[in-house]
Amino acid sequence: MNSDFTKTTESDSRFNDLEKMTFKEILESINSEDQTIPQIIHSLIPFIGNCANAIFEKMNSGGRLFYIGAGTSGRLGIVDASECPPTFGIEHGRVIGIIAGGDAAIRKAVEFAEDDFDGGWNDLKSHKINKGDFVLGIAASGSTPYVVGALKNCQQNFISTGCIVCNANSPLAVFADYPIEAVVGPEFVTGSTRMKSGTAQKLILNMISTSVMIKLGRVKGNKMVDMQLSNNKLVERGVYMLMNTLEIDRTSAERLLQEHGNVRLAIDSFKK
Repeated sequence: MNSDFTKTTESDSRFNDLEKMTFKEILESINSEDQTIPQIIHSLIPFIGNCANAIFEKMNSGGRLFYIGAGTSGRLGIVDASECPPTFGIEHGRVIGIIAGGDAAIRKAVEFAEDDFDGGWNDLKSHKINKGDFVLGIAASGSTPYVVGALKNCQQNFISTGCIVCNANSPLAVFADYPIEAVVGPEFVTGSTRMKSGTAQKLILNMISTSVMIKLGRVKGNKMVDMQLSNNKLVERGVYMLMNTLEIDRTSAERLLQEHGNVRLAIDSFKK
């Protein structure tokens, strides 16, 4: 591990006496900090692209993508994983989010779960992790034992790894084949990585999963043609997709969607 590792996310805030600020001052200050994030991420596109391509190659061959993290980072991974099936129609179990402390930790912190160095690897093994899969570790500090241990064991077992961290030269990056280091600097509230760090991680996760799903053929043109029609809003969206894509009236679009239950299948059947 690199001896130069420093936790910039834990560095003292650029602001002080926050409790003396007005609401306007607080909100403007938070917003000014948040505006730095997109440019930081833009500089990382080559690294994000390399990671996304490696994930695509594994998934295109039938492998799975695992997100693994603790606290806010773990929750962000679970959110992204849970949104892939309804958005892109990919099978449940192809993108899996794992959090230290298990499902209970999604809503309430589980004390010391993130400090279990062997816990992450044990949780991955419960999913029968193998060399065909890809594991993306998410940790703002880049030093969370639960995640570091998971990636270290993955590398020892020839499983491809990546990471999203918000510190440079972190212990986690040592065990990542495709490290993404979004160094966002000190948080508005010192050490509160749910803020800029969490925002950066969320944006990068969106970029990775969306680009991979597009390359897997889960988007046609710019439409979510494989989305699950699980509520009235999505059914309505599907109807409009068919009306616009096929240049048909609403009644015909509704009939096609009801018959096939999927936008892609409806389009394909119409064009035959």
